[in-house]
Amino acid sequence: MRTDTSLAILASLSGAAAFWRMECRGQVALARLDPLIDPGVPSQHAHAIHGSSGFGASATYDDLRNADCTSCGAEEDKSAYWAPVLYFKHANGTYQEVVQDGGMLAYYFLNLDLKDPNKGIKAFPNNFRMIAGDSTRRNYTAGDVNLPDPPKSNWASLGQTNQADLAQRAIGFNCLDYSTDPEPSLYRHYLPDKSFLDGKCKDGVRFELSFPSCWNGKDTDSSNHKSHVAYPDTVINGNCPDGFDVKLPGLFYETIWRTQDFIGVAGEFVISNGDVKGYGYHGDFISGWEETLLQSAVNQCTNPSGLLSDCPLFTLLSQDDQRKCKMPNPPMIANEKLAGLIGDALPGNVAIAYGPGPAIHKAQPDPVSVPAVPSISVPNLNVLPGGVFQEKATSTPEVKAAAEPTTSSTSTSSTPTPTPTPSDPPVPKGYELVRTDYVTNGKTVSKIVVIETVEYVMVATETVTVTATPGVDKARRELHQHQHQHLQRHRHGHGLH
Repeated sequence: MRTDTSLAILASLSGAAAFWRMECRGQVALARLDPLIDPGVPSQHAHAIHGSSGFGASATYDDLRNADCTSCGAEEDKSAYWAPVLYFKHANGTYQEVVQDGGMLAYYFLNLDLKDPNKGIKAFPNNFRMIAGDSTRRNYTAGDVNLPDPPKSNWASLGQTNQADLAQRAIGFNCLDYSTDPEPSLYRHYLPDKSFLDGKCKDGVRFELSFPSCWNGKDTDSSNHKSHVAYPDTVINGNCPDGFDVKLPGLFYETIWRTQDFIGVAGEFVISNGDVKGYGYHGDFISGWEETLLQSAVNQCTNPSGLLSDCPLFTLLSQDDQRKCKMPNPPMIANEKLAGLIGDALPGNVAIAYGPGPAIHKAQPDPVSVPAVPSISVPNLNVLPGGVFQEKATSTPEVKAAAEPTTSSTSTSSTPTPTPTPSDPPVPKGYELVRTDYVTNGKTVSKIVVIETVEYVMVATETVTVTATPGVDKARRELHQHQHQHLQRHRHGHGLH
């Protein structure tokens, strides 16, 4: 893993006078666990988990602190760091884990609030928790995702310092080719397609995620694990918004995935939450630091090298010790296969959601069945070139969910397509074809087959049979009882038709 150039890039990007890089060379687990979003039960999708071996489905601060080990480089850091896993979907439909290269790095930037630099930086309080990113997001609304970001000095005048825009620019996918000049961090806000990765990223892809570093000063968590924190106005550095006047260490995740192992292999890369474009990349954090010790590190560990060894407060662990640290595998997921070749579905039977509407995270009961899809509607959308939604800018400092349509437009008209009138019962066993539409989203062309039937509340088991014929996609199902609904079929293979 190449870390020297990455470290220099991040230091330059943030303007940091001081920072340290917490190396987490080992995974404490690869598991479907998330104590923030899904406490006490298997989580919706798989995560690569680093840090304290006290991690679990309902991990508390005491659990993390009292653990026997950590998979990170400093013994004093019993924090939990986790983010989704990257998989490769082969052309035959089977999934394979993409291996991490060197574990995960968690940078701690000591950037002052430029609005009031004299107030300093406060350590994470005990049991501090937060999330960066939105697992359901499947579009980019902060501009043209195919172009570089405008200069940061222009963001305010362009109305691009609202939290929705900053959160999207806090995600990066860095193409690695160590024989050429490195790309800047947070340069590209989407995961390139496989042809781009094969041709240009011979040393893999670095996933990057910056967390909010402005705090309301009172809540260690919030209901959505986001609204108690906010980004400064240029993501990593800058001015904190009003109401979030306490500056925290700037946490930044960096994980390299060995996409180069699949060069020349037919298929596509899929993040474990069913995301092929990266807009829904995200990360979670629970502080396992002892607050007083972390405050001392914030005050004293100011060597611009960023090396843990340059801070005498840290007890260093070898890479072998980091890799040996593992958490017990909970019985509820003990037999689940998440590494290597894992079968014909993502862990948790997560369905791929191509967007541009938000994903609905619901595990499918049968990975070979046709997944249920919401009814088709055609909202009036403001769409940028490449099929990218444009959100209305807002300078409200509090993180708010962006208002996004749930489905993609299938025509240029702003008038919703009227709902077809269902036929009178009794209903024939098959569906009738209403129309076939094509929707372009960037470089992806999706075919939507609209069919109609009438259903009543289902009281019997549903059987689904899928038949593919050239040029036509049909889904036929036999039901004992029916209720009217509209279905759409999206993409086969790579989603290109």
